[in-house]
Amino acid sequence: MEEDKKYERAKKRVINLKAFYIHLIVYILVNTLLVILNLMNYEDVGRWWFVYPLLGWGIGLVFHGLSVAPFGLFRPDWEERKIKEYMKKDNRND
Repeated sequence: MEEDKKYERAKKRVINLKAFYIHLIVYILVNTLLVILNLMNYEDVGRWWFVYPLLGWGIGLVFHGLSVAPFGLFRPDWEERKIKEYMKKDNRND
């Protein structure tokens, strides 16, 4: 039974990590295209507009990376630890 739980947690982490890698690849490809487009029409626009989506999306990517990192705030055992913590507090209040 415990082995099944470990397997499911590991499987969920792999799925989340795969989603992050896909997010990273799309980020790199799309932003590379945006940089190229900005370079091609810089004379018409007169500014480096690619920086805005690069930074905005980059912030989201950083948070996504932190959510799947093993040292992140919401590690796989976080929910279980919080449940036990609240149960202990509830027992003290009885």
